[in-house]
Amino acid sequence: MKEPFNLQMNVPCAQFTTLGIGGPARFFIRAGTADQVVSGLEFAETKNLPVFILGGGSNVLIADAGFDGLVIQIALLGVENGEWREAGGKSKTASTSPLSTLPSPLITVGAGEDWDGFVAYCVDDGLAGVECLSGIPGFVGGTPVQNVGAYGQEVAETIVSVECLDRRTKQVVTFANAECGFAYRTSIFNSTERDRYIVMSVTFALRKGGEPKVSYKDLLEEFGDRRPTLKEVRDAVLRIRRSKSMIIDPDDPNSRSAGSFFKNPVVSREDLAKLQTKFERIPFFEFGDAVKIPAAWLIEQAGFQKGFVRGNAGISENHTLAIVNRGGATAADVLGLKAEIQQGVETKFGISLQPEPIFVGF
Repeated sequence: MKEPFNLQMNVPCAQFTTLGIGGPARFFIRAGTADQVVSGLEFAETKNLPVFILGGGSNVLIADAGFDGLVIQIALLGVENGEWREAGGKSKTASTSPLSTLPSPLITVGAGEDWDGFVAYCVDDGLAGVECLSGIPGFVGGTPVQNVGAYGQEVAETIVSVECLDRRTKQVVTFANAECGFAYRTSIFNSTERDRYIVMSVTFALRKGGEPKVSYKDLLEEFGDRRPTLKEVRDAVLRIRRSKSMIIDPDDPNSRSAGSFFKNPVVSREDLAKLQTKFERIPFFEFGDAVKIPAAWLIEQAGFQKGFVRGNAGISENHTLAIVNRGGATAADVLGLKAEIQQGVETKFGISLQPEPIFVGF
């Protein structure tokens, strides 16, 4: 065993999730160092236990029966701002490099840091690159796993590298951006190498004094031809998200969700053309050689409007993509509503909606 850790038993998991749903973890530890993570993994191996790595709990649905294994919540903290990157990609230490010629500081952030707190830190320091990702709940470590994105921006645009612990070798490895396999809501960490690597820290290259990214429809309408500041964009994103109950607020029952529950489906242009012969005015966005159709539109057209209720679960009154815990909802309630929505969209459009959250203990 390496560094000791505080092992707890039968810890209710609902308290660690934004949905407020989930039975107990048989064993639970909160790991503040890499050694404690390794110690937890070694403990699980000696007991032949499955392991679930928990971050901020904003993108997870935990079974009502809980998790019959070890839950390790990653709590590695720290924000280190020590290098600057030249336009050509070469990095130098800040102490020996003139800041005026090195506009991209490299910032390494612990996986357990609050994501929105980090975004606020960057905006306050005049660092552009993550401002449109304001208000997203969860920890920094979860952002590369899903390639988190919103309002025209993705973390893949600014991530330089991801430091991980290999669960097989118990060694720390670092992946450069190109090695992470970033795509729409995807990386190697939730696809080809799912459950192998535990994110320890993420290094970003941000633009000192850079302009904010204003490409999303809502932001373009907000600012028109005017060039907003980073803070203005952050404030606008927070205001828009709050209007959709996508900011965690104890006083807003519609915010008791896991965020967007379904991904926007990607379809070929041929399939889009076939759909357009049956349905008029299908909204879509360009996506390389294919297109994305808004999942919210599909759900509404299939008969599931905002505020749709199915027992103690329902669709947010302010955001079609959010399945909410209306109070006392179980994981079974959420799964039932999920399946009903998927079936409705499949029946009407022939499109299979894929969920975004991770399902644990089922």
